Amino acid sequence: MSNQKSEILDLTFASMAHGGEALARTPDGRVIFVPYAITGETARVEIVETKRGFARGRIVELVEPSPQRVAPRCPHFPIVGRGKALTNADATNQTTAHADASPLRACGGCQWQHIAYNAQLEFKTQIVRDQFARVAKMPSANILPTLPARLEWFYRNKMQFKLNARGALCLLAPDSRTRVPIEKCFIMNPALAEMFHTLELDPESFTDVTLRASENTGERFITLESDDPEIPEIETDEPVSIAFTCEDVTVPLVGKTRWAERVGARVFEISPDAFFQVNTSMAKELLRLVETALAPRADDVLLDAYSGAGLFGLTLAARVARVIEIEEHPGAREDAQANATDLDNVEFHQGRVETILPQLDVKIDVAVMDPPRAGLDRFALDALAAKQPRALAYVSCDPATLARDAARLAQHGYVLESVQPVDMFPQTYHIECVATFRRASV
Repeated sequence: MSNQKSEILDLTFASMAHGGEALARTPDGRVIFVPYAITGETARVEIVETKRGFARGRIVELVEPSPQRVAPRCPHFPIVGRGKALTNADATNQTTAHADASPLRACGGCQWQHIAYNAQLEFKTQIVRDQFARVAKMPSANILPTLPARLEWFYRNKMQFKLNARGALCLLAPDSRTRVPIEKCFIMNPALAEMFHTLELDPESFTDVTLRASENTGERFITLESDDPEIPEIETDEPVSIAFTCEDVTVPLVGKTRWAERVGARVFEISPDAFFQVNTSMAKELLRLVETALAPRADDVLLDAYSGAGLFGLTLAARVARVIEIEEHPGAREDAQANATDLDNVEFHQGRVETILPQLDVKIDVAVMDPPRAGLDRFALDALAAKQPRALAYVSCDPATLARDAARLAQHGYVLESVQPVDMFPQTYHIECVATFRRASV
């Protein structure tokens, strides 16, 4: 048994870092990242992990809390420290059962419930600015104030759960391994919450379950996942569609094969394993921002890269002469085609953007890109720039890769006009952005 004492430091936090932790520096310049702390706070911190150039810690005692610290609403959110921030009535009520809850025994779905919402927005704006200054070397980039969510709570239309040995629906702890049985979730929408509370499953039959509940169409969808390829028998009296997935093969069991949600004037049908925005009301804001960024003209050819089910391209199809959709995921491409039966100016290509785009002998006037978290593939970015669209709308879920790609686009002659952070994910550190680029020669 080791007798080595843990390292305890008194730290004051200087900023919020990309990834949701607060950042502090020791007198000798070492960088310390600490979850559940807030800019401006002073806390006693135990170092739990040391890396080359930085370390991570956990709050032992919150000495001077931020005025932006609030009592978390959810009983699964970890209460940390025992300092002044926990003396108000709301926090005291919650700490009765959860004062000793460590982050590893609590849900990791939300990271910022302890921060007042206005401060969450300010921190997200600052994080985007920091990423553009540090990664893109653009300290003067036009980063706009984060657009607030229409709903601070109860906004998600999709939740993915693990099952434990008792069949309880679980979310993962911050360690991404520990399964935490959930009693109530304050970010799932009301229809989703109703499904959550009424669903009963055999833990021996399934490993994972995904629930979807539309905000605007009333549709509900359950995807059951198992390591056993035997197709289960399912009975339900509820108005819900159910699918079964094993080893990337999905089989419909009950009801429809796709889930439908309306965004703006269009209804989009989405396969069980395909991506779609989880915050429906803010997806409409993304559409508005993309249309403003592109300012499409009637004779334009619009490229919708990483197009998914067609949210951007199909919505804008009425504003342009032609839409080209490129999507690698075969199910999502089929979804987009099913969603475009009323349109005659849309063409679909399945494959990687960097493979398909150089093969297209067409002038692209405007383009929207909504890549995964890893951002634009370098060759996809080169292929896009080679087409010389006059305007680009880049929808990003990761400000670091967006900043990286902004610097690369600048090398290809594109000017960054603005970055609009959008709060698609209140109570979490996740940040969506819509960046507008113009060709310098246009």
